[in-house]
Amino acid sequence: MSSFSKKVHIFFKEQLEEWYLAAKNYEALKQVKTKTFHYGDFDVKVQFNPARLISGSAKTDPQSIRERKCFLCPANRPAEQRSLPFGENYLILVNPYPIFPVHLTIPELNHVNQRIHGRFADMLAIAEALPDFVVFYNGPKSGASAPDHMHFQAGNKGFLPLEKDLQFVEKETLFVHKNTQLYILKNYLRNIFVIESQKKEDVIDVFEKIEAMLPLKEGDQEPMMNIVVWYDADTWTTCIMPRQQHRPSCFFAEGEENLLISPGSVDLGGVIITPREKDFEKITAATINTIFKEVCVTDDIIEMVKQKMDH
Repeated sequence: MSSFSKKVHIFFKEQLEEWYLAAKNYEALKQVKTKTFHYGDFDVKVQFNPARLISGSAKTDPQSIRERKCFLCPANRPAEQRSLPFGENYLILVNPYPIFPVHLTIPELNHVNQRIHGRFADMLAIAEALPDFVVFYNGPKSGASAPDHMHFQAGNKGFLPLEKDLQFVEKETLFVHKNTQLYILKNYLRNIFVIESQKKEDVIDVFEKIEAMLPLKEGDQEPMMNIVVWYDADTWTTCIMPRQQHRPSCFFAEGEENLLISPGSVDLGGVIITPREKDFEKITAATINTIFKEVCVTDDIIEMVKQKMDH
């Protein structure tokens, strides 16, 4: 564990001692129900987590964003929520509505839009400083409940099935150059690019190439995507999950068909969050398949990136 990680764990412990709401929600996390669906080489877990109702059902349309106070800006945060500085531009906060046993939110100091462009290097630096965490980014239309304030999140390593799935799921290598490789996962229900490298500059270079190739919807500032990064044994592993939809059709369905599931990095990383018990009971392997198919990009987008990478 790095010295900064130790500092973060002490800070986390202090926050739970001082902040009743956070302490209550982390205690409740020990009682959350989970179930597992098996898909051959990999599993997908489902977690019933009522504390996530606020995030999972958050209205992220421009009018709703304008009408609410930003909960990541210092002036609007609860008095008990303290922060730990990271670098010159970021703060470490304890997320009071956790999914992970230790769940951090890492906002930029200033109130600027959620945008990864020009900040991916910051994400790699955070992962390096917190080697016992995975760091993740939800795009403004890919699961972020605060699309108006730039932030990353982090949670304990060993929680997302994606981390170990990379060892077992079939891969297709797109290129290898010195210490850097790019591959995609095959037959994994969702299309994911994975970059592994010991050289930060190479990770940034490959990431920016992929970002530039992904489709950009009219009116959007960046391609829809989720990103999960972790650092281990001098190597960064970056999982890029391109998206085509913000929310699956079941989110908008009426009556019995309605499931309140709004996928972000954690869901695409293999832990689907259901804030309502009836959705937790109702979800099936087929539902998960449909959700991933609807929100993740199709094979032809992956094929297009592969072709361009070859040239």
